[in-house]
Amino acid sequence: MKNFITDKEGLESKVTKLVFATSNPHKLQEIKDIAGDINIEFLLPPNGFAPIENGTTFEENALIKARTLFNELHEPVISDDSGLEVDAMDKKPGVYSARFLGEDTSYDIKNQYIIDQVQGKVRTARYVCVIAYIDEDGKEHVYRGECEGLIHDKLEGENGFGYDPIFYYPAFKTTLANVSEEKKNSVSHRGIALEKFLKDWSK
Repeated sequence: MKNFITDKEGLESKVTKLVFATSNPHKLQEIKDIAGDINIEFLLPPNGFAPIENGTTFEENALIKARTLFNELHEPVISDDSGLEVDAMDKKPGVYSARFLGEDTSYDIKNQYIIDQVQGKVRTARYVCVIAYIDEDGKEHVYRGECEGLIHDKLEGENGFGYDPIFYYPAFKTTLANVSEEKKNSVSHRGIALEKFLKDWSK
């Protein structure tokens, strides 16, 4: 598994548990996989954690989640907000990616809808991830990562989750759902944002 921290100097004395403000265990596992072998143990928040994500940007939503958890635990926390921006759809679904067409709508339906919407139009799109970290002093830090790609003309691949089957990554000549988790994580929006956080945290 690719580890974004190539120089671990300075991390040895910073073994810590860090609560990640998400109820999505898949997202937590992806964070762990991307981070690799470092001295941070990422944990899920207490049961019932359900902040109201009413921000209009990824930054706002990430901070809403982090602030809600920090006010509950009074210790350092980390959160993220992420989604897909499709240029032909005015950057929708954006911050509403998880709730797009309804939270109970399958991603097969969501993905096919997006394919239909970009027919005959520009196919450029990007995954965006914003990580928010609140340290022990309550200071807020924000890190943004983006992964540029195209909307594919069909669903392809069985790996990944969400919109990965239609997110065509030109350098791979296929979708992110059609490559290994390791390969996907090496270019992912979440990986880029997490790398920025880890480099800052290790100082």
